[in-house]
Amino acid sequence: MQYLEREYLTEYKASNIVLLRPSMSFMLMQTPDPLTLKEALPNFSRTSHIFLPINDCCNVEVAEGGSHWSLLVVSCVDGYAFHYDSLNPANRNEAQLVSNKISQLLGKPIRFINLEDSPQQSNSSDCGVFVCIEMKHLLLKRLLQAGSREKVNMSMGRREVNAPAGRKEMLRVIECFRKEGERRRS
Repeated sequence: MQYLEREYLTEYKASNIVLLRPSMSFMLMQTPDPLTLKEALPNFSRTSHIFLPINDCCNVEVAEGGSHWSLLVVSCVDGYAFHYDSLNPANRNEAQLVSNKISQLLGKPIRFINLEDSPQQSNSSDCGVFVCIEMKHLLLKRLLQAGSREKVNMSMGRREVNAPAGRKEMLRVIECFRKEGERRRS
């Protein structure tokens, strides 16, 4: 998320897209009254879209708990929350709960849509990679490429997610940052 913000979103200052950190999504899911978090969260009054990684952890005592990740993208402008789950419907309830809480925070109804055509993983370990790949695609290839008045197709149907290639890309980015850090230190 930080990589996408720093490398891409900084070029689109007018985009008003928020990439909410996993810890904030988890806190939002676990808090009975989301309005109590208003000061800890970004101001969503001018936000067009919110990206929220969703985890199935239900134990607030375990900060890094859970076993599955999915992606929720809220279109504040249109009043929809799109849920992408690579083990559909594993995180449906968690995503719907977060969608309801975002609705309360925004002060307007949000219609939850569990996208049944989300690409599905073939193992039990690629969910986080799927979330990263889908987030990057939806952000860079869909939302940031669309005009301000243009409707955007948010379906990932018929889109293949190549998790091994995604992992290699992530390693390449990390290695570039590592080399840049070494260069700066010397």
